[in-house]
Amino acid sequence: MSETCESATAYVIAALEAKGTATRDDFDVPAIVAATRGLTESWDFRAIEDATFWRIAASFLRM
Repeated sequence: MSETCESATAYVIAALEAKGTATRDDFDVPAIVAATRGLTESWDFRAIEDATFWRIAASFLRM
């Protein structure tokens, strides 16, 4: 399957909401997608380390 911006966005949303403690509305999802894409140079975010993903996500937490 070819990864796209839409599949990367769905991946980010699923990861953010997986634990049930946060929702996509708590984060700037487009900014997370852009930052992760810039780091990975790919739409396939599955290869990124969890700690790196959560550092990116934490930097885009809405207050």
